[in-house]
Amino acid sequence: MLYWALVFLVVALVAGLLGFGGVAATSMGIAQILFFVFLVLFLVMLVANLLRSGRP
Repeated sequence: MLYWALVFLVVALVAGLLGFGGVAATSMGIAQILFFVFLVLFLVMLVANLLRSGRP
């Protein structure tokens, strides 16, 4: 998921440099959503792992 967020970020940057504002805005929005979903899933898995490893 982080891979796709980075792909959309690169697409947004290239589109922005070439002057395609609509494509750049859409790609940046998708990249942000994917990054925040990745971040939330990462934190949930981190907390779950910490809670599970605390018990023998």
